[in-house]
Amino acid sequence: MELEPPIYDGQVHAAYAGPRDDVTALVPPTATRVLDVGCSVGALGAALERRGHAVTGIEANPEMAATARASLSHLIEADVEELARRDEAIGDAFDCVVFADVLEHLRDPWAVTRWAARHLTPRGSLVISVPNIRHASLVTSVLGRRRWLYEDVGIFDRTHLRWFAYKNLPQLLEGTGLAITELTRT
Repeated sequence: MELEPPIYDGQVHAAYAGPRDDVTALVPPTATRVLDVGCSVGALGAALERRGHAVTGIEANPEMAATARASLSHLIEADVEELARRDEAIGDAFDCVVFADVLEHLRDPWAVTRWAARHLTPRGSLVISVPNIRHASLVTSVLGRRRWLYEDVGIFDRTHLRWFAYKNLPQLLEGTGLAITELTRT
C-alpha cells in the first residue's frame, strides 16, 4: 500500500500543505527555536517563521522536503523514526517541537516523542495534534455501517497506523518527563 501523501495535479493535498492556524497558535511566542516534525511542504513552519520563530523541519519525502527547504531556517531530510532509533542528535536544543498530525502515521510514536523530548530546552514544550477518534463520522461509519472507510485524507486517512483516544494521550509522554498542560479539541 502506498503511504505517501495524496498529490493531485502535481500539488500536495491542502490537508498536508496548510499553515494550520490551530497548531501555530499553540506554539509559545517565546519559543525561539522550533522543530516541525513531518513538516510536509513547510507551510506551518513558514507561518511560524513569519511570527519570528526559527524553524527546523524534518521531512522524509524528497519532493516535499525540497519545497519546505525554501521557507524554513533549516531542513533535515530524513525519516524521524530512523533518527529516533539511532538517537541521532540534530543540533542545538529546541524551545518547542511540533507534531502536527504526524504521530498517527508512525510505527513507534512513543519512541519518537521520547527522542524529541531529549531535544528540548529545559523549559521546552511539545505541541501535538492527532485526529479525534471520537469524531461523529467515525462512529457513524464503524458502528453504524460496520466498516472502516479508508480515504486519501482526513480522519479515515489510509496512511494512519495508530489512533489515540483522550486517555491514550498521556501515554505518548511516558518517559519524557513532560505532562499535558493544555488539551483542546477542534
